[in-house]
Amino acid sequence: MALAGLYRRVLPSPPAVEFASPEGKKLFTEALAGGTVEGFFKLISYYQTQSEPAYCGLATLAMVLNALAIDPGRTWKGPWRWFDDTMLDCCEPLEKIKSQGITFGKVACLAVCNGAQIETFRADQSNIQDVREHVVSCASSEDCHLIVSYNRAILKQTGTGHFSPIGGYHAGKDMVLILDVARFKYPPHWVPLSLLWDAMNTIDKATGHLRGFMVISKFQKATSVLYTMSCKHKDWNVVAKYLTDDLPRLFSSENLKDVNDVLCVVFRSAPSNLRDFIQWIAEVRRQDDGGIVLSEEEKGRLALKEEVLKQIRETELFKHMMGYLEFERSLCKNLAPLGYKDSLADIAANVCCQGAELLTGKSRSLNGCCCKDIKLLKSVCKEPVTVASGTVTTDGTEQMIDMLIPSSETKPSCLCDSDQNSCRGIPPSIGDGLTVLLFALPQDTWLGLKEEKLQAEMKSLTAVDGLPTLLQEEVLHLQRQLHYLKADLNTSSSSS
Repeated sequence: MALAGLYRRVLPSPPAVEFASPEGKKLFTEALAGGTVEGFFKLISYYQTQSEPAYCGLATLAMVLNALAIDPGRTWKGPWRWFDDTMLDCCEPLEKIKSQGITFGKVACLAVCNGAQIETFRADQSNIQDVREHVVSCASSEDCHLIVSYNRAILKQTGTGHFSPIGGYHAGKDMVLILDVARFKYPPHWVPLSLLWDAMNTIDKATGHLRGFMVISKFQKATSVLYTMSCKHKDWNVVAKYLTDDLPRLFSSENLKDVNDVLCVVFRSAPSNLRDFIQWIAEVRRQDDGGIVLSEEEKGRLALKEEVLKQIRETELFKHMMGYLEFERSLCKNLAPLGYKDSLADIAANVCCQGAELLTGKSRSLNGCCCKDIKLLKSVCKEPVTVASGTVTTDGTEQMIDMLIPSSETKPSCLCDSDQNSCRGIPPSIGDGLTVLLFALPQDTWLGLKEEKLQAEMKSLTAVDGLPTLLQEEVLHLQRQLHYLKADLNTSSSSS
């Protein structure tokens, strides 16, 4: 009995040439001989079909991340660490992407969040020769891959905005191989590069920006990400706009005399959810044996994060931040310690909940609650690691989750509450996060300061060049995120 629905579509040809057709095979054979399908073999090994009609950007990115052998650092299913499009939700809630699609900037932000090195090129920042050169470079190598954002209509296909990776290039015909992730709709196909350029050189009506392409590669050495910018909370774009656009104007309207005055303006004028914008990343794992023994791999990742935290706390900017937080605390005796507003148990419950979401493959519901019945079983403050373990109940199923908490020795301060004063190591706090956030701001943020001496001091305090290597990489990671978010503040979509 026939069922309603669509079983694929006929690929408009011309202009496209189906990959599996005789002509498509001939193009591939010739390109193989020319050495411009080297990247194809890695991509085809991890080729996947988007799991939702609007997940083209997520599926494309997951495919490229797997092809580059980037470790997601978290499990997919069972014990396996693997990128799947349903895991890529750190920059936008999956439910929103499912209904509205995802923008060019958010895909770029996701790539950065998940450990990739990326260069982005919108159509107004490049030309067809730039595209050709990058296509040839990536098609001739296994070390980078090119993702295109384009309008299907230009290729006479149904739909509008779409993302897919490029799998190869035929120099003689000047054609590219699109490995379309919507395989339920169209098979892989060759198209003229000039026509693909026309399809990229179109405006995404949801954002008002031109589409384009991005080149994604793997960092030559492992990076340790301690903090990330979260765009999943409501009104994240208000916070991003405040940090990138509003602050310089605020500075120019105030007569500020010292660093504490600057910090007062930054944080007293900030949107209420600024704190949600910068979040620290814990190592989360399923507890299989009831113990807290760490593998060598876990120890290595945690040690890097602990070193980053130590380096943050050795900066002059951190000392100013702690002075500001103590000052704010002194103004209101009844205020909970600003450096550690949430208890470790509260943070553990939240992160354990996120861990359960990742380990079970279930996405968080729209109200932000993915599970219930959180019970903190233990918090062990013992060098070199803090482990918080909890029982998480999700849809009636219980599981034990461990959260491995990076920590760094420091003198007790407003970072500690009564429960932490006995600990030799202090976990990441809002003071650390706000310090890193200030480092991540563009240097021209401080140009609005009227006092030249103060302007020079803020530039010096927030300069990245003199930071230790690990902290410098951490800050550059956040700067890249903020850059892509600023370029994409109009939240909305691209779909298949």
